[in-house]
Amino acid sequence: MKAIGYAALALLIAGGAYAGGYVAPVVEQPVITPVETVAPSVGTWDGFYAGLQYGKGTGDLGNRGALADFGDFDAYGLHAGYQKGFGKFVLGGELDYNKVSPDEVYSDGDLTRLRLRAGYDAGRFLPYVTLGAAKLDTDEFSDTGLTYGLGVDYKVAEHFTVGAEYTRNDFKDVLHDSLGVDGNDLDMNMVQVRASYKF
Repeated sequence: MKAIGYAALALLIAGGAYAGGYVAPVVEQPVITPVETVAPSVGTWDGFYAGLQYGKGTGDLGNRGALADFGDFDAYGLHAGYQKGFGKFVLGGELDYNKVSPDEVYSDGDLTRLRLRAGYDAGRFLPYVTLGAAKLDTDEFSDTGLTYGLGVDYKVAEHFTVGAEYTRNDFKDVLHDSLGVDGNDLDMNMVQVRASYKF
Protein backbone atom coordinates (compact mmCIF):
# COMPACT_ATOMS: atom_id res chain seq x y z
CA MET A 1 0.00 0.00 0.00
CA LYS A 2 2.87 2.37 0.81
CA ALA A 3 4.43 1.66 -2.56
CA ILE A 4 1.20 2.66 -4.31
CA GLY A 5 1.07 5.90 -2.33
CA TYR A 6 4.67 6.77 -3.20
CA ALA A 7 3.99 6.01 -6.85
CA ALA A 8 0.91 8.25 -6.91
CA LEU A 9 2.83 11.09 -5.28
CA ALA A 10 5.63 10.76 -7.84
CA LEU A 11 3.10 10.86 -10.70
CA LEU A 12 1.48 14.00 -9.31
CA ILE A 13 4.81 15.77 -9.02
CA ALA A 14 5.90 14.70 -12.49
CA GLY A 15 2.54 15.74 -13.96
CA GLY A 16 2.79 19.20 -12.37
CA ALA A 17 6.27 19.70 -13.75
CA TYR A 18 5.19 18.62 -17.21
CA ALA A 19 2.11 20.86 -17.19
CA GLY A 20 4.20 23.95 -16.39
CA GLY A 21 6.87 23.09 -18.96
CA TYR A 22 10.53 24.05 -18.73
CA VAL A 23 11.17 27.77 -18.37
CA ALA A 24 14.67 28.88 -19.31
CA PRO A 25 16.22 31.47 -17.06
CA VAL A 26 16.05 35.03 -18.43
CA VAL A 27 19.41 36.74 -18.68
CA GLU A 28 19.13 40.50 -19.14
CA GLN A 29 21.47 41.89 -21.77
CA PRO A 30 23.46 44.95 -20.74
CA VAL A 31 22.35 48.18 -22.41
CA ILE A 32 25.25 49.74 -24.29
CA THR A 33 24.92 53.47 -24.71
CA PRO A 34 26.84 54.97 -27.65
CA VAL A 35 29.85 57.00 -26.66
CA GLU A 36 29.53 60.59 -27.79
CA THR A 37 32.53 61.86 -29.70
CA VAL A 38 33.51 65.32 -28.59
CA ALA A 39 35.78 67.36 -30.81
CA PRO A 40 38.87 68.51 -28.96
CA SER A 41 38.70 72.14 -27.90
CA VAL A 42 40.89 74.51 -29.88
CA GLY A 43 40.57 77.32 -27.35
CA THR A 44 40.01 80.96 -28.17
CA TRP A 45 41.97 83.44 -30.26
CA ASP A 46 42.22 85.87 -27.33
CA GLY A 47 45.57 87.13 -26.10
CA PHE A 48 48.99 88.38 -27.08
CA TYR A 49 50.92 86.77 -29.94
CA ALA A 50 54.22 87.26 -31.76
CA GLY A 51 56.00 85.65 -34.68
CA LEU A 52 57.81 85.81 -38.00
CA GLN A 53 56.78 86.43 -41.60
CA TYR A 54 58.38 86.03 -45.01
CA GLY A 55 57.20 86.73 -48.51
CA LYS A 56 57.65 88.52 -51.79
CA GLY A 57 56.20 91.59 -53.37
CA THR A 58 56.28 94.00 -56.25
CA GLY A 59 56.42 97.78 -56.24
CA ASP A 60 55.03 100.13 -58.87
CA LEU A 61 56.22 103.75 -58.88
CA GLY A 62 53.62 104.98 -61.35
CA ASN A 63 56.68 106.04 -63.32
CA ARG A 64 56.48 109.39 -65.07
CA GLY A 65 59.82 108.89 -66.79
CA ALA A 66 62.09 110.30 -64.07
CA LEU A 67 62.66 107.18 -61.93
CA ALA A 68 63.31 103.48 -62.50
CA ASP A 69 60.47 101.25 -61.32
CA PHE A 70 60.72 99.79 -57.81
CA GLY A 71 60.39 96.21 -59.10
CA ASP A 72 60.23 92.91 -57.21
CA PHE A 73 61.42 92.57 -53.62
CA ASP A 74 61.71 90.17 -50.69
CA ALA A 75 60.03 91.12 -47.41
CA TYR A 76 60.72 89.41 -44.09
CA GLY A 77 60.51 90.35 -40.44
CA LEU A 78 58.68 90.20 -37.12
CA HIS A 79 55.17 90.90 -35.87
CA ALA A 80 53.43 91.19 -32.49
CA GLY A 81 49.87 91.95 -31.52
CA TYR A 82 46.86 91.42 -29.30
CA GLN A 83 43.34 90.29 -30.16
CA LYS A 84 40.06 89.74 -28.32
CA GLY A 85 36.98 87.73 -29.23
CA PHE A 86 33.45 89.16 -29.19
CA GLY A 87 31.25 86.18 -29.93
CA LYS A 88 32.31 84.97 -33.36
CA PHE A 89 34.15 88.19 -34.18
CA VAL A 90 37.79 88.81 -33.26
CA LEU A 91 39.25 92.32 -33.10
CA GLY A 92 42.83 93.34 -32.45
CA GLY A 93 45.86 95.39 -33.32
CA GLU A 94 49.29 94.46 -34.67
CA LEU A 95 52.70 96.08 -35.13
CA ASP A 96 55.01 94.53 -37.71
CA TYR A 97 58.43 95.23 -39.16
CA ASN A 98 59.70 94.06 -42.56
CA LYS A 99 63.12 94.29 -44.16
CA VAL A 100 62.43 95.10 -47.81
CA SER A 101 65.09 93.97 -50.32
CA PRO A 102 64.47 95.07 -53.95
CA ASP A 103 65.99 92.90 -56.66
CA GLU A 104 67.78 95.79 -58.37
CA VAL A 105 68.28 99.58 -58.59
CA TYR A 106 67.10 100.57 -55.10
CA SER A 107 68.64 99.91 -51.69
CA ASP A 108 67.21 97.73 -48.93
CA GLY A 109 64.73 99.46 -46.67
CA ASP A 110 62.52 99.21 -43.62
CA LEU A 111 58.73 98.88 -43.75
CA THR A 112 56.99 99.36 -40.39
CA ARG A 113 53.22 99.05 -40.06
CA LEU A 114 50.62 99.57 -37.32
CA ARG A 115 47.37 97.83 -38.26
CA LEU A 116 43.91 97.02 -36.96
CA ARG A 117 42.67 93.46 -37.53
CA ALA A 118 39.08 92.21 -37.74
CA GLY A 119 38.42 88.49 -38.13
CA TYR A 120 35.81 85.75 -37.88
CA ASP A 121 36.28 82.82 -35.49
CA ALA A 122 35.74 79.67 -37.58
CA GLY A 123 37.22 77.23 -35.06
CA ARG A 124 40.76 76.43 -36.13
CA PHE A 125 40.58 79.06 -38.92
CA LEU A 126 40.57 82.84 -38.53
CA PRO A 127 39.98 84.76 -41.78
CA TYR A 128 40.62 88.49 -41.26
CA VAL A 129 41.07 91.90 -42.87
CA THR A 130 43.59 94.61 -41.93
CA LEU A 131 43.77 98.40 -42.13
CA GLY A 132 46.43 100.78 -40.87
CA ALA A 133 49.42 103.03 -41.46
CA ALA A 134 52.75 102.11 -43.07
CA LYS A 135 56.16 103.83 -42.86
CA LEU A 136 58.78 103.14 -45.55
CA ASP A 137 62.45 104.12 -45.14
CA THR A 138 65.12 103.43 -47.75
CA ASP A 139 68.17 105.39 -48.93
CA GLU A 140 65.98 106.80 -51.70
CA PHE A 141 62.51 107.10 -50.15
CA SER A 142 61.00 108.05 -46.82
CA ASP A 143 57.22 108.26 -46.66
CA THR A 144 54.13 107.32 -44.65
CA GLY A 145 51.11 105.79 -46.33
CA LEU A 146 48.09 103.50 -46.07
CA THR A 147 48.19 99.71 -45.71
CA TYR A 148 45.30 97.26 -46.04
CA GLY A 149 44.84 93.59 -46.81
CA LEU A 150 43.37 90.21 -45.95
CA GLY A 151 44.62 86.90 -44.63
CA VAL A 152 43.84 83.70 -42.77
CA ASP A 153 45.41 82.04 -39.74
CA TYR A 154 45.20 78.32 -38.93
CA LYS A 155 45.60 77.03 -35.38
CA VAL A 156 48.00 74.07 -35.56
CA ALA A 157 48.04 73.74 -31.76
CA GLU A 158 46.65 75.71 -28.83
CA HIS A 159 49.57 78.16 -28.85
CA PHE A 160 50.89 77.91 -32.43
CA THR A 161 49.37 79.27 -35.66
CA VAL A 162 50.43 79.51 -39.29
CA GLY A 163 48.89 81.68 -41.96
CA ALA A 164 49.06 83.53 -45.24
CA GLU A 165 48.42 87.19 -45.95
CA TYR A 166 48.12 89.63 -48.85
CA THR A 167 48.65 93.35 -48.22
CA ARG A 168 48.81 96.51 -50.31
CA ASN A 169 50.81 99.51 -49.14
CA ASP A 170 50.12 102.84 -50.87
CA PHE A 171 52.47 105.83 -50.66
CA LYS A 172 51.30 109.00 -52.38
CA ASP A 173 53.58 111.55 -54.07
CA VAL A 174 56.80 110.01 -52.73
CA LEU A 175 60.01 112.05 -52.84
CA HIS A 176 63.31 110.59 -54.05
CA ASP A 177 65.58 111.86 -51.25
CA SER A 178 68.80 112.08 -53.25
CA LEU A 179 67.42 113.24 -56.63
CA GLY A 180 64.71 115.49 -55.25
CA VAL A 181 62.19 114.00 -57.69
CA ASP A 182 58.59 113.75 -56.49
CA GLY A 183 55.14 113.25 -57.98
CA ASN A 184 55.23 109.44 -58.12
CA ASP A 185 52.87 107.12 -56.23
CA LEU A 186 54.56 103.99 -54.88
CA ASP A 187 52.21 100.98 -54.61
CA MET A 188 53.65 97.88 -52.95
CA ASN A 189 51.85 94.52 -53.04
CA MET A 190 53.06 91.73 -50.74
CA VAL A 191 52.16 88.09 -50.19
CA GLN A 192 53.62 86.54 -47.04
CA VAL A 193 53.45 83.37 -44.97
CA ARG A 194 53.38 83.78 -41.19
CA ALA A 195 54.01 81.74 -38.05
CA SER A 196 52.94 82.95 -34.61
CA TYR A 197 53.06 81.89 -30.98
CA LYS A 198 50.13 82.86 -28.73
CA PHE A 199 51.07 83.56 -25.12
